[in-house]
Amino acid sequence: MPTIHQPDVTPMQLANSLRPTITRLARRLRQADRTGLGPTMTAALASVAKHGGPTHGELAAMEQVAPPTITAVVGKMEALGFVTRETDPSDRRVTRIRITPLGVDQLDEVRTRRTSWLASQLEALDDDERQCLAAAADVLAKLVQAAEGSD
Repeated sequence: MPTIHQPDVTPMQLANSLRPTITRLARRLRQADRTGLGPTMTAALASVAKHGGPTHGELAAMEQVAPPTITAVVGKMEALGFVTRETDPSDRRVTRIRITPLGVDQLDEVRTRRTSWLASQLEALDDDERQCLAAAADVLAKLVQAAEGSD
């Protein structure tokens, strides 16, 4: 694949080019895990693992969904044994959501399947293309960090 150098690309032009590709790639990664959990439950489980005991309200805000939606998602995850609800010892009115060992295993399986799928796709690229993507990954990570910092 030849590299096309566009010296005067505007942020809007680049965004217009990247958005559909990133969207399709994200969809393919979600499809690769084949766990049947769905994107909302998988994302919520990952957030619980990352943030170690959020409240329902905190988790709803992280996932940008309505509180009733997160309550239903947490109920499903709890029924599957992926999370538990625990009363906060410092404020008994507060319930914290904690990931279980089974939830950690499930999340690891999802991540492994998605990573394996992506690695198999990367095998079709030549070394220069993989190096280009490695550099782009750092830049994309910077964009995500900036966006998460502004939320």
